[in-house]
Amino acid sequence: MAENNLAKIQFYEGTDEPVVPEIRLTRGNDGTTGQAIFIFEKPQALSKISDGEITGMRMIDSEGEILTREVKVKFVDGEPMYLEGTYVWKTKSDFDRFMRFANSYAKSNGLGYSEKK
Repeated sequence: MAENNLAKIQFYEGTDEPVVPEIRLTRGNDGTTGQAIFIFEKPQALSKISDGEITGMRMIDSEGEILTREVKVKFVDGEPMYLEGTYVWKTKSDFDRFMRFANSYAKSNGLGYSEKK
């Protein structure tokens, strides 16, 4: 796999976020709707917070880009500590596309995943 085919996440265009997030998925009863919550602890993007505004989270892989604008900064004792991005899907094809990204991202970062029953 070529370097540029690795799946990555960016908060600033052209700058890959090296911190790997915890990702939590929830799905509606019918399975077509749901959300993925990405929690980054002390991400590099927060060290650049004064350099520009974070306007979204880009999930990039060989298929292209998935963008969510739902990004929040969480503070602890007045210091920015966490970035939380939420991607919401409303169709099965959006979910399938997200899962292809998630699998590619996991492989690119040497991760596995576990399901809670």
